[in-house]
Amino acid sequence: MNPAISPPNSDEQDADDMARLASGYDPSLNDLMDRHAERLFQYLLRSLQNESDAADLAQETFVKVYLNRAKFDTRQKFSTWLYAIASNLVRTRYRWRARHPQVSLNAENLETGIELGAQLADASSTPGESLESSERSETVRNAIAALPDHFRLPLVLAEYEEKSHAEIARILNCSVKAVENRLSRARHQLRDALAPILRSACRN
Repeated sequence: MNPAISPPNSDEQDADDMARLASGYDPSLNDLMDRHAERLFQYLLRSLQNESDAADLAQETFVKVYLNRAKFDTRQKFSTWLYAIASNLVRTRYRWRARHPQVSLNAENLETGIELGAQLADASSTPGESLESSERSETVRNAIAALPDHFRLPLVLAEYEEKSHAEIARILNCSVKAVENRLSRARHQLRDALAPILRSACRN
């Protein structure tokens, strides 16, 4: 009896689709988008804290995937390459915002999946307690939004996308040590910003 053949994993499917895309089979891009578009959008939303910007850059990221399809090395992980493209676009948008400080951030649609935020989650059902939980979530969102741009990206990649330090270093084109330093400083700043509500949660 022949052993069962395991279905290809996502990385293998990505490599196959990129190979087909490079050979001229354009529908492969749709398969890549089906697997990655939603999570990529959430990454961009958490990084940029603006739904319109996130949607624009998600579309631009896949345009760049298509335009650079022949340059992709199928021996590398597609998602790492994808997030590197997206992160470069995010940093370009950060620089644009720095030159246009009147543009405000909108964090209304963000979810707080970060570990510190999860520690503040309130499972109670009374209206007063639910309002308090909502206010805490907004405080966490605002604290993340207030982080310097070069700290926010690695933090989102580590906490939301669960990327390893080595993969974050490849995505952001920096050393693992730089990633570790930025994450440490980001978490320290976040703890300082959230100290009042963390103390309140402990008292309750």
